[in-house]
Amino acid sequence: MSQLPLPPATRTLGPGGVAISPIAWGMWRLAEGGRSAAEAAKLVHAALDAGITLLDTADIYGFSGPRPDGTTGFGDAEALLGEVLAAEPALRGRMVLASKGGIMPPLPYDQSAEYLNAALDASLRRLKTDCIDLYQIHRPDILAHPQEVARVLDDAVAAGKIRTVGVSNFTMPQIAALNQFLGNKLVATQPEISPLRIDCFENGELDQAMMLGLTPLAWSPLGGGRLTSESNDRERGVIAELDRVAAEQGVSRSVAAYSWLMAHPAGIVPIIGSQQAERIAEGAQALTVQWTRTDWYAVLVAARGVPLP
Repeated sequence: MSQLPLPPATRTLGPGGVAISPIAWGMWRLAEGGRSAAEAAKLVHAALDAGITLLDTADIYGFSGPRPDGTTGFGDAEALLGEVLAAEPALRGRMVLASKGGIMPPLPYDQSAEYLNAALDASLRRLKTDCIDLYQIHRPDILAHPQEVARVLDDAVAAGKIRTVGVSNFTMPQIAALNQFLGNKLVATQPEISPLRIDCFENGELDQAMMLGLTPLAWSPLGGGRLTSESNDRERGVIAELDRVAAEQGVSRSVAAYSWLMAHPAGIVPIIGSQQAERIAEGAQALTVQWTRTDWYAVLVAARGVPLP
């Protein structure tokens, strides 16, 4: 039976670029529940000690709307990570730090030069770092000309504020337009991908990523938690196929799901969303799961809900 190759120990952002782990950890919920810097540090250590070097955050992570004290939570996840890095500066050299900007709560998108420059500087201050390794435009601003956005990003690279550039939740034409104007070409795209969200496998997104040399970073790789609770026949079918492979290879369903994405030739990097140290560390097991073509396509067929043509 034809076996697909195991993921490599490292991937790169862009041709010959920054080396990253083939699986990442995301901090969307890092600042929830009043987590202390010491507690956050344990999660950072759990990721790094497991070999997960790409850590992904965003300026809007933590935003929850107006609070009685007048705060909104905007920037809280970055600020909490910044406290961790201030307490243990050596951690910064062990990670590839990714963040995002371009959303101004309560949710207008703003990638004007004035706003984006200010947002980047604010992220750097909160993170207590001089440079962000991967800076991503979080969602596209329809009112911003891609040439203006590209100029801001190229200037930030030239100033040493960011090393590489990516996008999140961009359509294929939006990716192509921004990339056209960039001197420092895009190295990553971050769409939602999971065994329950498979559009990109057939709509050309991953083909474009391979053509342009973009690393796809998959947010919500467990389907927003739907892979842990069955609610319809399609989800039950996907879960059954993942569980079969997971049982054969001695891993959890979550690990099987991560590894299924990682088997794609585009080099998908799943972003673990858990804020539990053991679940973060467990994700690294995905590097050991080897898929056959038959098993991989069985998950895809279950996700499609109809046979392949």
